[in-house]
Amino acid sequence: MVAGIVGLPSGCVPRGTSPELKPLASIMVKGLKQRGIDPAFMEMETFFGARLDASGGTNTFSDKTGNCRLAWVDKLLRHPLTSISEADGFTRQAYAAVSQQKIHLGAIIDLAAVKLRTVGAPMAVPSVLQEPATGVVPAVTDNAGLNILIQAVVGAGINVQKALAPLAPAEIAELHAGLYYQTTGHDWPAVSVADKAVGRRMFDLLESMDAPCQYAAARSVSVLVHPEVLRDLGKVQPRPAPAMNGVNGSVVAVFETSAGRVVVGGHGTNEYLLDTMTNVCAVVDLGGDDGYIEGSLSADRPVLVIIDLGGHDVYRGVKPGIQGGALLGVSMLVDVAGNDRYEAVDVAQGSSLGGVGVLVDMAGDDHFTGRCRVQGQAIGGIGLLIDRTGEDRYRGALLAQGVGGPLGFGLLADLTGADHYYAGGLYASPYDDSPGYAGFSQGVGIGPRGAANGGIGALLDGGGDDIYEADYFSMAGGYWFAAGFMRDFGGNDQRLGSTRTAFDGSERKPARFMRWGVGFGCHYAAGYLFDDKGDDLYLADFAGVAFAWDLAIAVICDFEGNDRYVSPGHGAATAANAGLAVLYDAAGDDVYQGAPPATVKQNTDYHPDQKTGGNFAFLIDGKGQDQYPGNLENGGEYERGWAGGFLIDR
Repeated sequence: MVAGIVGLPSGCVPRGTSPELKPLASIMVKGLKQRGIDPAFMEMETFFGARLDASGGTNTFSDKTGNCRLAWVDKLLRHPLTSISEADGFTRQAYAAVSQQKIHLGAIIDLAAVKLRTVGAPMAVPSVLQEPATGVVPAVTDNAGLNILIQAVVGAGINVQKALAPLAPAEIAELHAGLYYQTTGHDWPAVSVADKAVGRRMFDLLESMDAPCQYAAARSVSVLVHPEVLRDLGKVQPRPAPAMNGVNGSVVAVFETSAGRVVVGGHGTNEYLLDTMTNVCAVVDLGGDDGYIEGSLSADRPVLVIIDLGGHDVYRGVKPGIQGGALLGVSMLVDVAGNDRYEAVDVAQGSSLGGVGVLVDMAGDDHFTGRCRVQGQAIGGIGLLIDRTGEDRYRGALLAQGVGGPLGFGLLADLTGADHYYAGGLYASPYDDSPGYAGFSQGVGIGPRGAANGGIGALLDGGGDDIYEADYFSMAGGYWFAAGFMRDFGGNDQRLGSTRTAFDGSERKPARFMRWGVGFGCHYAAGYLFDDKGDDLYLADFAGVAFAWDLAIAVICDFEGNDRYVSPGHGAATAANAGLAVLYDAAGDDVYQGAPPATVKQNTDYHPDQKTGGNFAFLIDGKGQDQYPGNLENGGEYERGWAGGFLIDR
């Protein structure tokens, strides 16, 4: 056993690790021991823990604070080597829940609840999460699916009220008035807030909410994706219905509940002007090519559920909190079939600020377009976008496609099809010394520096030849006490680095350049990228392709295929200022292009007076005939920079 390092015997990894990943831990531990630098690695782990302690709870130093600190992110950073198998297990567990024939949405919510536990909070999942409450309302129709829907929205509404109960009415009003503006509705909503003191106040209020009740509200509506419920909803019988403002088309039934009206639209083409449909908590459409306009939440409508059972539908709006987007409430959109279009501006398409936002699209070739905080994004809650089948197109500009902010769990999961993910092309780069746009998207956890710690973001793709293009700080990364995850389970995928056009489709003005991307950790954060099969491309110009900076972890694990890694600015697998970078390619004839890989120095410029142990980088390549830049050869083992730089080709 290597004393002190990860607590594992050589060759031992936690139960449930992917078989292809099992050799990695023993190779790294053995390498550290053989070079006699295992004490230095222990020193780095100790340094990580000391810095987290110094900024945890009410402790602060510099601009580091302990508010909104997630216990799981804290654990990952304290245990860099075992964090890789933890991340592997997390991505597989999350994907398993959504890829079953029957979506187990409740399992995703429970997983999010566990990962969103803050440091010092109770370890166990509260019992209220295990099953949604039953018997909230008596059956009001002879349709089982409709009764479940009514019970779900009533139960969700009750739990939203309970989640907000720890706050005074004036504090709730503060959140309604300021949360969106501080986090989203100003010129630079990525690594900062509009006003640091006011932003901190917003996050403190979110942290005071009753999180278990918030998750219970999500659990209440999770049953609505079950095939049996959707099948029964399609059998709702027409009944006399009053005229309904905001509906252009046929309404076949209206039901009054304590949470508001449930409206059932007919099989024809309908248009729903959702924000003019007063006192409506749910809309069920039986079929047809329909249009849905807006659909935001408010203090008067804290819950909104939309279920469309078929047709090529268009969802449009400009308000925040639409299309399964939530501000201090629960919003859910389920579209069962059809080639659909989703068009929004921000906080939409499975996105949340202080609530739960869920969008589930069961089938069809769909297009999702939004500007900021869209497509599986969350602050102070859960944001989920799940697309089951089809060749889909996702287009966002900033904080899109699986992003977790403070106290947030954001997930985008697409199960099948050759999909295209685009994020960037609109907001100015945070750096004036290199060209490009900001992205902060595609499996990214991020905290607003100096105001709060970040959350958990994940992008999972089940298969198909996918294209990922994004701008700065994107594709499996963490920034500021946060963690980001990206996994593609199959297909020949292209991670292209920077976007090829501007957001509106026009020609880019800045030259193409990707800074911070494709597996990165920056400032007390971690990023993990896994790819299971296919001949893949990984491209980032600078500070990318497994790049760790300032108490950070950056990991790429590719298990099969002939892959190409292009990193001209920094070689693949590079760490600086106390970091661990790992690139593990298990099999295939691979090509490494650009700067020399896995080259690190021992000293840490950011922490000259601390015992940091150094920087550590591992590039480990398994089977195959591989190509490296310079005089590096296939089948060799090299020390790169100092003893903490490993290039091992087996």
